[in-house]
Amino acid sequence: QVQVVESGGGLVQPGGSLRLSCEASGFSISMYTMSWYRQAPGKERELVARILSDGLTTNYADSVKDRFTISRNNAINIVNLQMNSLQPEDTGVYSCNAHRSMNDYWGQGTQVTVSS
Repeated sequence: QVQVVESGGGLVQPGGSLRLSCEASGFSISMYTMSWYRQAPGKERELVARILSDGLTTNYADSVKDRFTISRNNAINIVNLQMNSLQPEDTGVYSCNAHRSMNDYWGQGTQVTVSS
């Protein structure tokens, strides 16, 4: 059974940090492009960060560059998103995506709220 499960969300004050994790089961992420998306209330879902199967190539939304870092550990089928210097505009539901060819898997998402 294929599953993608996010964890690590929560409430944090502006300037704080959170580390999100995406754990996959039922398939190996090693050949998949892994991405984090977020959706803020009333807005469309947007790509936050992406890491290719080579583990070296990454892409970030301009709004999170130099603050967020995506990483992957294929051995334990986990992708992480380290988020630093969080701002209220980072609030949203963060979802993990695994993509390869015709396969496209999504998690349910984890809520991140940045507020004082």
